[in-house]
Amino acid sequence: MKRVRAALLARIALPLAGLLAMAGPATALIHVEVNGVDSTLRRNVLALLSLERYKDRDRIEPDAVARLFRRVDGEVRDALRPFGYYQPVVQATLAAEDKQRNWRVQIDIRPGEPVLLEAVSIVIRGAGAGDPVFERVAAGHTLVKGARLEHAAYEKVKTDLQSAAATFGYLDARLLRNELQVDPAAHRASVVLELDTGERYSFGATSITQGAIRDARIRRYLRYQQGEPYDAGKLLRTQFALDDSQFFSSVDLVPGQRDPATHTVPIQITAKTARNSYAFGAGYATDTGARGTISWLDPRVNDRGHRMRVSLQVSKTTQNINARYDVPFGDPVLEKMSLQFIDQTQQISSNVYTRTLLPAPVAPDSGFTVSGADINTREVAITPSISLSTGHWQRVFTAKFAHDVTSDAIDNSKVDNLVVPGIVIAAIPEGYLGEDLFSRSLYAQLDGSLSALGAKANFLRLDVRSEQVLNLGNVWHLLLRGEVGVSAVHNFDELPAAYRFFAGGDRSVRGFGYNDLSPLRTVEQSGIIASGPGQGTPYDRLVSQRIGGRHLLTGTVEFERDLPRNLGVAAFTDFGNALDRLDDKLAISVGVGFRWRLPVVTVGIDVAKALHAPGFDTLPGARIHLNISPRL
Repeated sequence: MKRVRAALLARIALPLAGLLAMAGPATALIHVEVNGVDSTLRRNVLALLSLERYKDRDRIEPDAVARLFRRVDGEVRDALRPFGYYQPVVQATLAAEDKQRNWRVQIDIRPGEPVLLEAVSIVIRGAGAGDPVFERVAAGHTLVKGARLEHAAYEKVKTDLQSAAATFGYLDARLLRNELQVDPAAHRASVVLELDTGERYSFGATSITQGAIRDARIRRYLRYQQGEPYDAGKLLRTQFALDDSQFFSSVDLVPGQRDPATHTVPIQITAKTARNSYAFGAGYATDTGARGTISWLDPRVNDRGHRMRVSLQVSKTTQNINARYDVPFGDPVLEKMSLQFIDQTQQISSNVYTRTLLPAPVAPDSGFTVSGADINTREVAITPSISLSTGHWQRVFTAKFAHDVTSDAIDNSKVDNLVVPGIVIAAIPEGYLGEDLFSRSLYAQLDGSLSALGAKANFLRLDVRSEQVLNLGNVWHLLLRGEVGVSAVHNFDELPAAYRFFAGGDRSVRGFGYNDLSPLRTVEQSGIIASGPGQGTPYDRLVSQRIGGRHLLTGTVEFERDLPRNLGVAAFTDFGNALDRLDDKLAISVGVGFRWRLPVVTVGIDVAKALHAPGFDTLPGARIHLNISPRL
């Protein structure tokens, strides 16, 4: 009996479910088509149309659609008026489709004759009448006699005048007149803006509450002086300078209540002392393989503002321990003395080519074979330095006391103990506050040594790098990167490998392995086979290894296009080589790439193919370059 009842209920429930499904809300669709205007006007029309906002509702009754349609004429006129079109002709039609569940709205617009600016008057009165700040605003606007009226341009000039006054200390400024007069019938408009700046305020006394370093030293981080004209930009730079000092975990910088009698603004700074910190980083690149970094920072060794940092970096090609002690002086944001200790082991080059020549009965000549022996360097150095920054340039003077060990397949091991003085000159951006820069428009390093300073060969070396990104629009960018290196050395074979030039790799000439571009050095080695076939037989062996060049020339031309979701694509060509002579041939490659930019990591994947490979018997195949660079 129960089974009969269940079967009966199922027969009744299934048809009821179908009826309920058909009776449920049906999705309505309103398709809006706007014709006769450019993309900017069309976007504004659609933004103001009520029909456009309601078109995705699940269900819209026909009378509601009719009410929304009656608003079209007024909403279109409201959308065109800010662009100077006050008398458009609007024709709209509404067609019901699919039993009045879907509708099609077509709006044809003739904007008509635009309103043109007949007169523009911008007057600055008061103490700021001759200030270049306001002159730039008045000269840089787009409100020009004869131009089409745009309400946004008028509002922007008005806002820019008020913002300039607030930023540069005209804190009592007020608009005496802000008039936009429009005569739609005559298609004419006039603009009148009159600003009374009042007196300009100055910086008053600065009160600082902190316990990290001496008061006199912390005041050197201020980017303004008491009595100077007030400038909100200098307050912001002071905030950045105090944050970047790393003395504090938090900094609050607040302008106080302005004093109309003395026209001054006091400043209150409150900061909390930072504690020692650790940082961890990881990444991957084709050149280095997986890499990791651990660092420790003591931001305040003492109340004079000394700082100490120790870091450990490990990758397939480089392992180093780096310790640096900084002593700020003068302007502590831009000037410091440092003492650095570094113990670094680096694989500079691989690919050793050998060819063993044996008597015919023993073995045939099998040509060159490639083995994995490397040029390895270990440098233990202590380097005092002085850093100075003025204007757009930074200068760093160094004297490196180095113990260098170079190991390779030809000379086995060589040891150098030498002093290497040097100077670095680099371009810095406007408003630079000593922060680390990920790229520089120009970087030049000159260093060298003499036999009197321990060098086995006198040498002088110059390395110049430049990187520029040119924006070719909102989504297109052109990356130009280049490096030129030259050296003068009496006996190149005695030059430590750390001071030679190599090319090839992720940030050099893609399409080639890390440091694969370099002159080859070939030597003949003789010996006697110790065991196996031909034991006791004398042999001659040719050994070739990429040993680095006297000079360097590399360059990159790369076009990048931004895509949605922080993605991008690129097409590029690289060229360059490490050279013995400046007229030696250059390697050339081309490729395409993919970019994924995230807040804390950038992922880059490039596929490059060599077109010209001097020093190679055959062209290398296509090569993938992967670079994952986190910023933790």
